Amino acid sequence: MRIIAGAHKGLTLASVGKGDAGAHLRPTTDRVRESLFNLLINGGYGDPISDARVLDLFAGTGALGLEALSRGAAHVTFVDDGAKSRALIRENIEKCRAMGVTKLFRRDATRLGLNRGAGFNLIFLDPPYGKGLGERALASAFEGGWIADEALIIWEESAEIAVPDDLALLDQRKYGDTKIAILRAD
Repeated sequence: MRIIAGAHKGLTLASVGKGDAGAHLRPTTDRVRESLFNLLINGGYGDPISDARVLDLFAGTGALGLEALSRGAAHVTFVDDGAKSRALIRENIEKCRAMGVTKLFRRDATRLGLNRGAGFNLIFLDPPYGKGLGERALASAFEGGWIADEALIIWEESAEIAVPDDLALLDQRKYGDTKIAILRAD
């Protein structure tokens, strides 16, 4: 795994190999990440990355949030409750020298609680596949004030994504067994 573009282009991130099933780590491949960011930049969404406040739920290795940071995001908050994930995220934050522009929360993404700061305008949601956790995490994020008005939400899943009523589906793509939906908060 590496950073694809931006200030940290080519930087190799800490790897989990083929993933860690016990820790539910299944990193988004470089190819899928590159396609996703190309879609965000060239998909008619304006510039959703520059100066964005990014929330990376079920952050895993932190690769999605760190890619956004490399491409100009202002801040990334990572949320993951797994010990192995948090260790990988901390290592990757250090590799990117991004300690001042990131936060890492040990928290269940389906029970976020109240957000005490400004809402986030770019959200990555990459829950363990097939467990219905994406829907629960989004409900928690909305309830706690984590999602800003008109935020873009990028949701990665293996099954069809059931779009909640308070979100608009802007695009949906399939990369192998990975489905990605780009949604906008109304």
